[in-house]
Amino acid sequence: MRAVFVASTVFAVLAGLVVFGGFIAPFYQKLHTDTAYGAPDIDFRRTDFYQLRDWQQDDTLPAFAAFLRSCEVLAVRDPSEPANPQEYLGDRLKNVTLAGTVADWLRPCEEAADINARYYSDIAVKRGAFRVFFENNFQPIQILQYRTPLPDSPIRRKGAKIDETGLFTGYFEPVYDAARTAGGAFTAPVYRRPDDLIEVDLGAFREELSGRRIAGKLSGRRLVPYADRKAINHGELNGAAAPIAWLSANDLFFLQIQGSGRLRFNDGGELRIGYDGQNGHAYTSIGRVMVEREIMPLEDITMASIRSWLDGAGTDTARALREENASYVFFRELEPPEPGLGPPGAQGAALTPQRSLAVDRRYHMLGAPVWVDIEPVEGAGSAPIRRLMVAQDTGGAIRGPVRGDIFWGTGADAGAIAGAMKARGEMYVLVPRRVAERLPRRSER
Repeated sequence: MRAVFVASTVFAVLAGLVVFGGFIAPFYQKLHTDTAYGAPDIDFRRTDFYQLRDWQQDDTLPAFAAFLRSCEVLAVRDPSEPANPQEYLGDRLKNVTLAGTVADWLRPCEEAADINARYYSDIAVKRGAFRVFFENNFQPIQILQYRTPLPDSPIRRKGAKIDETGLFTGYFEPVYDAARTAGGAFTAPVYRRPDDLIEVDLGAFREELSGRRIAGKLSGRRLVPYADRKAINHGELNGAAAPIAWLSANDLFFLQIQGSGRLRFNDGGELRIGYDGQNGHAYTSIGRVMVEREIMPLEDITMASIRSWLDGAGTDTARALREENASYVFFRELEPPEPGLGPPGAQGAALTPQRSLAVDRRYHMLGAPVWVDIEPVEGAGSAPIRRLMVAQDTGGAIRGPVRGDIFWGTGADAGAIAGAMKARGEMYVLVPRRVAERLPRRSER
């Protein structure tokens, strides 16, 4: 009897150690999914260049050239204004700025122009000089995602969850066959911006809405929502916008996702077009809709697989799925930039393949150098992507502090990589040292 009691006691003690000692979590310590947490806010951590993996191995030339193009845009702005007018880091960091003023960037920009104009004996010396420029003028700041439990979640009493990684995707400049008039396969008009479209920057009215925009049109003295994709497809514009050209319906849909592209006409002509407004409706991923309807499993969803499905579906079926995305983009004609560069991004500077990054403007200023450390991407080699980029663009689906969209270039090869890219990675913003000096320490936040 005693032996049984002792054995039972030992077993109970061991069980307690196993459960409460942390070897096996008790049932109430089960892993909760991200649905228990609210949307991410931003947090940050100071770091140093020597902590950026492969910093010394990166070729600084293309990123330096991209930074110079951003400096040209900054140079014509008022030095006293905020470098990022849309910056809003949330209530926790209400009086904090990672962007500073335009004046904070002018000195590094002037030094960059001076360094670029110097003579270098060979390319290695030039790369070294450019790298030292960034090290002398900037402080790397690691961007973090700060998430608190939802008030009604089972973990509402737990502390904040801080993630070092976020999602990185890719985009590109497609090239599509087009026609100057409707006919045959070319049934979808590439519309210019409608005359009656009004876009509103909500941040101009409330600081907490910085970076958010709505669009609509006037009905009497009221601003009302603009027509959605389905209504526009059924003629709701009623002559308010003229077509630039005509595409196949699926080509137009993917052109609108990318935001810019080149149109190739059968007479040999070519035209570059870019984003010139959006109808104000939220972007809906039709890939997510396909998963929800069990059309395709999540692991098979890529831009190529979605395109293949749409091309194989009947006309009405494909149109119905496209219309699940109410967002609709309008375009303008663009001047061709320098050879090898992409179209202008949201900042106005021409995009550099593999070095221009689209970001969320609530957290990041356009023109800022950004170091990324991203897991390997299909089609882009087997090594992680560790390189210096410049934030020069934005996008409707780019939301969150650690969220980036890499511009891969023009054409089918760039499209294959961009379409397959969905990777986790870290983000480090290079902040001018005079701005970094004003940032609060962690104990002050």
